[in-house]
Amino acid sequence: MKLAHAPMTQLAWVVEDIEMAEKELATGLAGVRWTRLESVHFGPEGSTYRGAPADFVAHISLGYVGELQLELIQPVRGESIYSEFLFEHGPGLHHACWEVDDIATALGDLTPVQAGSMAGGDLEFAYVDLGLPGIPLAEFVRVGPGMRAFFNSLKETS
Repeated sequence: MKLAHAPMTQLAWVVEDIEMAEKELATGLAGVRWTRLESVHFGPEGSTYRGAPADFVAHISLGYVGELQLELIQPVRGESIYSEFLFEHGPGLHHACWEVDDIATALGDLTPVQAGSMAGGDLEFAYVDLGLPGIPLAEFVRVGPGMRAFFNSLKETS
């Protein structure tokens, strides 16, 4: 996968306190407005973590600066790349996200650290370590029409 040919659509941070992070980033980014999704469950039927079925919960906040989506993730329960990152590094930039047409094609022979789907398969994702300086992980995401409409509605209110 040549990332130069796929649009980077998101930067994401893992945080300990999502409310505090929303306020801090809103101040630093000229008042970005956040939409918080409380207690989002990623279950074993749709997610994997290090090759095994995943079962975790996270609070997620989404906002926009222009076309760039910003994401804040606070691990709540269970093991995930988010709780692992917070334990090993503390809060900080976790990943950059590139939108792709097909996850399997984007991955090629790479093994995802975490992968899954949500919204009935309307959004698929996979995280990989590409060894990019300053960006711990890369996320590939395929966005279906329902999630695209949801993201567009958030963008309009941000």
